[in-house]
Amino acid sequence: MTGGNLHADVKRTSALRRVPPLPKIQFRSVCGGEGDVCAFKLPSDAVPITLESPTGRMMTIAPGDVFLATPGYRESIRWASGRIPAGGLIPGNDYWVIADSGIVGERAGDPPSDYGYFGRVRYLGAVWGENGERLNIRQFAAAASSGLDHNAAVYLVLGTCGNIGKTTAGIAVVRALRMQGHRTIIALKATGTSSFEEIARYQDFGAAQALDCIDFGLPTTFPSSREGIGDFFAKALGFCLSQPADSLVVECGGDLFGASVPEFLTCLKARRSDLKVVLVAADALGAIGAKRVLEEIGLAISLITGPCTETPTLRERTETLCGIPAINLFRSSGQGTQ
Repeated sequence: MTGGNLHADVKRTSALRRVPPLPKIQFRSVCGGEGDVCAFKLPSDAVPITLESPTGRMMTIAPGDVFLATPGYRESIRWASGRIPAGGLIPGNDYWVIADSGIVGERAGDPPSDYGYFGRVRYLGAVWGENGERLNIRQFAAAASSGLDHNAAVYLVLGTCGNIGKTTAGIAVVRALRMQGHRTIIALKATGTSSFEEIARYQDFGAAQALDCIDFGLPTTFPSSREGIGDFFAKALGFCLSQPADSLVVECGGDLFGASVPEFLTCLKARRSDLKVVLVAADALGAIGAKRVLEEIGLAISLITGPCTETPTLRERTETLCGIPAINLFRSSGQGTQ
């Protein structure tokens, strides 16, 4: 196999959402690297898998389907993890879908059993453009901005683990800012795994723009502490802060230690010294630990929310032990004034 042609309407995943429609899709049997637009096939004897389309709709990949996705990395304490092997994906070899946005790699550890996206697929090759160039999502990233910083207020949402409600808390912050008169709000999911559905929710609740790592040319911000990630974050922040906006709401996916979050915080602190930090914590112990970690790097928590505020007893314990206001942003009807 040296390559092939695909129909222009071949299924594609949300990791490729910035890649424009291609009137002619040709792939070549070459090794695939991070961010490359690549063709994969779900074996005919496999079970269907469910992936996110560029519109955010969850689409079914049926057995025998060929679809477009991209190689990438993921390190998760809850979900599937995987990596790109040295030298890239090899045509004809089998790999695993490790995120529903269409990230494919060599699996790491035991596979999860109940995630609709996780499935074994065959790598066919990398897609070439009309001008004979290999297509990569970096080519379609937002342009680096040389504009001035518009001094938008920055609200930073951090969590003690994944899947704890950071996006929900971030949306509550957006709603509160809108109620307080902020007309233009930018939302940035700065770290972790891309998800169009998550950032689209920010727009649903009033953000003028919502962006994540895909918009700046990376499928994810894994592996942790990757080389050159500081330059990547500088570009993303430079773009967001150059937009004429009242405020920037930043969500860091994952916990405080993975997904290159420490590197992002260093980059953000260099641009802003007056951050408002919202911590989403599972319990009071996690909140205390996060407070100490953030103090060591010079960040002070302004507000605590999350499961540690689910009941009056939990909320009061968290607030007393941490000495920081704790509010259940998920249920409070008066979060705008608070």
